[in-house]
Amino acid sequence: MSETLDAEKLQQLQQIEALKRQLLTKMLSKEAFERLGRVKTVNPELAGQLELYLLQMYQAGQLKSKIDDSKMKEILRALSSKKRETRIKRM
Repeated sequence: MSETLDAEKLQQLQQIEALKRQLLTKMLSKEAFERLGRVKTVNPELAGQLELYLLQMYQAGQLKSKIDDSKMKEILRALSSKKRETRIKRM
């Protein structure tokens, strides 16, 4: 019984990944999509944040044209700078 549930969940995840990939190929230029693949190899967490951000922009209707490589670099800089901010509290 649990094997069929696991198989169903796996199939659903694969469908979601395929849909996500399809949307990202529509939204990104070839170079930007390749950059996303390289980021995913080096830093999967950052790539996940980037994919989520791009899909939210798409869903909100904020994308007027395909994202090119230079725009992708800007978004990556913005996402990675948020992560690097460190705050020190002094008591």
